[in-house]
Amino acid sequence: MFTIVTDTSANLDRRWLEAHNVLAIPFHYFVKGQDCTCLDTESFDGASFYNAMRAGEKVTTSQITPQAYHDMMRPVLERGEDILYISMSSGISGSYSQAEFSAQELREEYPERKIYTVDTLSASLGEGLLVVQAVECRDRGDSLADTYELLMRIRHPMCQVFTVDDLKYLRNTGRLSNVAAIVGMVLNIKPLLKGNTEGKIVSFAKIRGRRRALMGIAEQYDKLVRNAEQQTIGIAHADCQEDVDYLISLLKANHPPKDIMTVMYEPVTGSHVGPGTVALFFFGDERFRGQNDSLLDAISQKVDESKETLKATIEKKIKK
Repeated sequence: MFTIVTDTSANLDRRWLEAHNVLAIPFHYFVKGQDCTCLDTESFDGASFYNAMRAGEKVTTSQITPQAYHDMMRPVLERGEDILYISMSSGISGSYSQAEFSAQELREEYPERKIYTVDTLSASLGEGLLVVQAVECRDRGDSLADTYELLMRIRHPMCQVFTVDDLKYLRNTGRLSNVAAIVGMVLNIKPLLKGNTEGKIVSFAKIRGRRRALMGIAEQYDKLVRNAEQQTIGIAHADCQEDVDYLISLLKANHPPKDIMTVMYEPVTGSHVGPGTVALFFFGDERFRGQNDSLLDAISQKVDESKETLKATIEKKIKK
């Protein structure tokens, strides 16, 4: 047996975590200077939180410190158990590197114990569904090493497709990794976003209108999903249940899954994606993560070059 540790980005409620013997390190967020955490997502008042954001309330976040990982993991090691830590994507947070730094120190302190860390390349239920898979492996008696190897394989076909209502939240917090989506802000076009091969958030399509964006998510699901009837898929949203209901109706039309897990975005991840976000998570074609990335990177590079050229021209004119 081994202990599974994750973080609150996995968007799994405290009752589920306790029932399945999973520990979760809380992420912190700050509202009006107050330090907050959210382990009990079932009682989280998402409507009030996201309405406050819509009204202009500023929410900031902070990384988990190495000491927090030490405090969570050391008691597990002291009672003679190994650890599997399942983290949110290193592409959007430094938390994984903090966890690995802490784990390395603890490996040296407890050389007889094993600590495996998994960068899921995902967030929210993209991370949470891997935690669910790890619990299933552990409970049927799979070894720590076998469970770790499985998660390292299935993190790549974890497809994350989502749309946001306002790109300013991703832009302001530096979570958007290409320029194409910023263009969409100017044109008032709804982007489709995904997690790429590095677990970073990138835009891969631009669609006019909210309903069409939701249809675009469903179309990606129909194209990419594998063995839908055997899957529990996930939907996370930031206070837009009506859109979730519409998306579910689309998903069930052609490739109905075994089950759908629906959650409100917990406040830390939710503060980065913003009110009105709808995200779909499922196992599908792993090539999706890498599609169009090189093209988008090239576009971003060209835009950056144009900015530098324009800056140099302006500076030259000023000097004259």
